[in-house]
Amino acid sequence: MKLRLIIIGLLLTGAVQAKQTNKMNQKNTEIATLGSGCFWCTEAIFQELKGVEKVESGYMGGELKNPTYKDICTGETGHAEVCQITFDPEIISFTELLEVFWQVHNPTTLNRQGADVGTQYRSAIFYHNKEQKKIAKELLEELDKSEAYNDPIVTEITEAEKFYKAENYHQDYYNLNKSQPYCSFVIKPKQDKFRKVFKDKLKK
Repeated sequence: MKLRLIIIGLLLTGAVQAKQTNKMNQKNTEIATLGSGCFWCTEAIFQELKGVEKVESGYMGGELKNPTYKDICTGETGHAEVCQITFDPEIISFTELLEVFWQVHNPTTLNRQGADVGTQYRSAIFYHNKEQKKIAKELLEELDKSEAYNDPIVTEITEAEKFYKAENYHQDYYNLNKSQPYCSFVIKPKQDKFRKVFKDKLKK
C-alpha cells in the first residue's frame, strides 16, 4: 500500500506522465511487455485489470531463436519470462500498469523471485517506444529516491526485441490449473493481495 501511495503522489505532482497519446478517430491499443518472475503469476494479475484486452506469456531478451520452455529453464538463453499485455490507454495508462508491476513483485532481487531463481526470472520492462522508456526510467528513479524499498531497484529497462509466445499450455495457466500446488501456494496469495490493493482497477 505504501508503494501505491508513493506512485499516486508522483502522478498527482506530475513527476511521471499518466496518460498516453492516442490516435484520433480510431480505437488505439498499445503493447507493454513486462517480466516479473514466473509468467504464470504475471499473467494471472494483469488479465484482471480494466483496460487490459489480452495477456500472452512468452519469452524476450535472449539470443536463441524460437526458444522452448525447456531452453528457457536452463537460464542460459538470455531470455526473460515475460507477459505481453495489450491494453487500451483510454482506460488504463502505461504508468498505471507499471504501478501494478512494481507492487506485485520484488524488483530488488536480482534474477530471482522467491524460490524461482535464474536470469529468466529477472525484473524487466521491455519498452516499445520512447514514451514508454521515458516513463519507466522516470518512475524507477523517483521510486528509488522515495525509498519505497529497503534496497535499490534492479529492474532492467531495455528496448523490446522479438517476442516468442510460449507454448499453449502456458497460456491462461492459473485459471486452467488452480488446483496445481504452485498455483495454490504461490499465485493465489499474490492475486489475493493484488485484489485488495487494486480493487478499484479490477474488471467487473
